[in-house]
Amino acid sequence: MPTDASSDHLINKLRAAGLRATPQRLAIYRALLTSDTHPTAQALFEQLQPVFPSLSQATVYNTLQALVARGLIQEIGEAGDGAIHYDADLRPHVNLICTRCHRIDDLHDVPLGDAAQIAAKSGYQVHGMRIAYYGLCPRCQGASAT
Repeated sequence: MPTDASSDHLINKLRAAGLRATPQRLAIYRALLTSDTHPTAQALFEQLQPVFPSLSQATVYNTLQALVARGLIQEIGEAGDGAIHYDADLRPHVNLICTRCHRIDDLHDVPLGDAAQIAAKSGYQVHGMRIAYYGLCPRCQGASAT
């Protein structure tokens, strides 16, 4: 994911969004920006708790909600596993969601709807878009064949 995850850059983005740049918030945001797995709140908690022993699940969840509300990350929703997944890649792209292993992959550089045309026809002020396709990933397809 092409993004600047340096502390100064993240601090500036958080402050510009009206958020305090606490060490925990920086760590959660950085973990999302550098992840290619679309983690859940629980996965982020488990990843960061050894580094921040006082980190609570509530802090992770509240931070994720604050980042979503300010447009810094996207909430993908659940991938058939009952857990909400998050994505810091705000570029228009397709999410491919495996219905067996719940893996989520990004697919870039495919034609997507024209946001300006959608806005003009609908009257909506379009802030972003998300397209998700559900199916079996190549690994699960291979497991089905055996």
